[in-house]
Amino acid sequence: MNLIWQMIGGILEIFLAVRFVYFLPGVQGSGVILKVIPGESSFFGFPITKDWQILIIVGSILGLINFFIKPILDKITLPLKILTFGLFSLIINMVIIWILDILFLEFQILGIIPLFWTTIIVWFVNFLLGLKS
Repeated sequence: MNLIWQMIGGILEIFLAVRFVYFLPGVQGSGVILKVIPGESSFFGFPITKDWQILIIVGSILGLINFFIKPILDKITLPLKILTFGLFSLIINMVIIWILDILFLEFQILGIIPLFWTTIIVWFVNFLLGLKS
């Protein structure tokens, strides 16, 4: 059941990032963009034609990474987290989101500031999901 919650949380995190980090005031050409590339978007051979489909795919992959890979990374980087009073977990989340940006052409984070704010949104939703369990 926790896996399903992580996947739903991942979809919510990507949705909130696209919705609220799209344009930053005063910063030209920055934000989080999630849109289908006509004729090129597909997932394991299945064509993707709608934005909500790519949202579900990217969010689900984020949820799977948070469920399976992130606990391993948390254990490996525990000494760094202790030295930085837990701030290194922010770096881990930023790297995970950056990897999603690289894997999916339809998901773009334009700049380091939008990456930071997307990471804050991911951290906050994960924090709320952690309170549930």
